Amino acid sequence: MTNWYTITDVDALDTPALVIYPDRVRQNIDRLLAYVDDVSRLRPHVKTHKSPDASRLLLDAGIRKFKCATIAEAEMLAEAGAPDVLLAYQPVGAKQQRLIALIRAYPDTQFACLIDNLGTAEQLAERTTEAGISIPVYIDLNVGMNRTGIQADDRAATLYQQLATLSGIQPVGLHAYDGHLRDTDLSVRATRCDAAFAPVAQLREQLRALGFDPIIVAGGSPTFPIHAQRPDVECSPGTFIYWDKGYGTTLPEQPFEPAALVVGRVISLPTPTTLCIDIGHKSVAAEGELAQRLTFLNAPGLRATGQSEEHLTVDAGDNHTYRIGDVLYGLPHHICPTVALFDRARTIEQGHLSGTWKTTARDRVLTV
Repeated sequence: MTNWYTITDVDALDTPALVIYPDRVRQNIDRLLAYVDDVSRLRPHVKTHKSPDASRLLLDAGIRKFKCATIAEAEMLAEAGAPDVLLAYQPVGAKQQRLIALIRAYPDTQFACLIDNLGTAEQLAERTTEAGISIPVYIDLNVGMNRTGIQADDRAATLYQQLATLSGIQPVGLHAYDGHLRDTDLSVRATRCDAAFAPVAQLREQLRALGFDPIIVAGGSPTFPIHAQRPDVECSPGTFIYWDKGYGTTLPEQPFEPAALVVGRVISLPTPTTLCIDIGHKSVAAEGELAQRLTFLNAPGLRATGQSEEHLTVDAGDNHTYRIGDVLYGLPHHICPTVALFDRARTIEQGHLSGTWKTTARDRVLTV
């Protein structure tokens, strides 16, 4: 019986290659939609796929709001026709001018960004005012990541009020990313998520008492099922679209399935027990330990022993039957940075090579 991932015309595929299964992508989008009562509460992050083709499938499903991390991702979304794009990053330095140029270049897309301090806000406001535009901003809240943002307390309420006095900037919401919460036990994760979110909810009520009505954009993939149950929160999962081994293991309650693989080949048999495969650091995310780079779906028993830029060595044991040229289907542990290593992916439909999806926003600069 043929496995779901088998490519019947794989001889025409040069490796290493990123391959995407569009039917599985569509299934994952359908499963995402089933989590919420209103599609307007979805603001998926595009950092995983960076692809206009994947973005168009999300648009076809009725999703209109998106989140991204780079100007290139924001431009890719605008070019694909996305009407509402949140740059989940505080623009500093030249990024402010690029954001202004993007707003001018794509008037049909509403862009917003994050702010976590008055100084940066004043600088951005000065530039947007000079450009004759106004940009919506969300206050970036630190709910435990300790990466960016400020605490959800009186200081954040004061900043929100200060932003409202600036021309060229319009405070519209709060952004709370809790990506540090990855407990495998959903009940434990939910308890920690609720505790981290409580000050955010309190801040919103404080701002409402002052006459504001802030939108809340919260969470990522691990806390998506929890925030999805809050009726007035926009949710921002990203990895769902392709899924990976890491989240498949850590988040067993989520129904998403792998839709992207890295295909490689055995290129050498350097010792009686060792295989060398053409999947190096430049073909799969290498930020984790060696054993957690990828799992071969059709050879799960292979054990990684070393990796360099273009090579992966594995132990196949005594008396193995692998031969040079054997094709291996690898499920990455972390798909997001893996996708960014490829400028394009081959699509697989009904077991055959069917087309190409460009990883457009892999580039740091598109036109602005």
